Amino acid sequence: MSVSLTLKNISRRFVKDNEEFMAVYNINLEVVPGEFLTFLGPSGCGKTTTLRMIAGFETPTAGQILMDGVDITRVPANERGLGFVFQNYALFPHMKIFDNVAYGLKIRGEKGEAAAKKVREALAMVGLTKAEHRYPNQLSGGEQQRVALARVLVLRPKLLLMDEPLSNLDAKLRLHMRTEIRRIQQEMQITCLYVTHDQKEALTMSDRIMVMNRGHIDQLGTPMQLYEDPATAFVADFIGQANLIRGTLRGVDDQGWGLFAIGEKVLKARLGKQNPPTVNEKALLVVRPENLTMSASDNAVPMRIVNRLFEGDRIDYHVVIDGSGQEKPFSMSVPFLPGTQVIDIDTLVNVSFTPRAGVIIKG
Repeated sequence: MSVSLTLKNISRRFVKDNEEFMAVYNINLEVVPGEFLTFLGPSGCGKTTTLRMIAGFETPTAGQILMDGVDITRVPANERGLGFVFQNYALFPHMKIFDNVAYGLKIRGEKGEAAAKKVREALAMVGLTKAEHRYPNQLSGGEQQRVALARVLVLRPKLLLMDEPLSNLDAKLRLHMRTEIRRIQQEMQITCLYVTHDQKEALTMSDRIMVMNRGHIDQLGTPMQLYEDPATAFVADFIGQANLIRGTLRGVDDQGWGLFAIGEKVLKARLGKQNPPTVNEKALLVVRPENLTMSASDNAVPMRIVNRLFEGDRIDYHVVIDGSGQEKPFSMSVPFLPGTQVIDIDTLVNVSFTPRAGVIIKG
């Protein structure tokens, strides 16, 4: 059964070293039934604090939390009917896998064949049917994470909360478990809130992503919306990799392209829908490294190569605009195939992009 969730003006204030600070400030959010929503942001941005308030482990300083329209702000955590998957698997090492998964049912007073059936269904859902008689130390990290998930799913929670559940796994296991968690969530049609600082995790798993920064929401949207139309420089640089080129919006042409000036050079790009600058205002041109190419065109600017990194399938060229005084080089990611010409460091090249590949936002 899927539920909706509403956060109304949620804030959380803490006192540290006799000083107050707002960990979460005035969060408003609507989550629809069956949605997979990811809280994304750097450490200390407030994402885990927000999740813990929803779970009932923290009490908001201000605001309301509603589930299917019912106010649960002051309802104890054990009465909310939610499932929480922690970063630490927290499995009982002395119990077999079956007993680990059955533990919550036992606490709830469920036993016998009905409970055993639920446990086996949960283990089947996470692909661990044959593991019920093993102990946690006999399983891999990925299998232990699936046991932790099964232990929550067996309780049929109204809402599934996950706090960086894949952070202890190696890179390949993380990729596999992303797919597994999303598959299970869709099969059960359960509403899921997922916390991570891993942008790839957020992009590949989510229906929507809530990007948090310093306790507030910087942007909320689908993965594609955030990637192609970031509202702020922070979102642009946090979702994927982005080149942030400083300049001025000189105007808008007859076809709707923004005219972005870098010194005397004017480039065409899309105007951001979320946070567009006004004409003659200082602005940022956001272009992803994979959208930059070395070619002569009307939409190109001369840049000098200052470094290059071979990454196997691509070459990452670091480039600068001579005389711009930029703080760090821009990145240009070029596909590598056998026979690809490698350009020397200190070469001046024309760096271009199609107007649709760039977006102009307020600087």
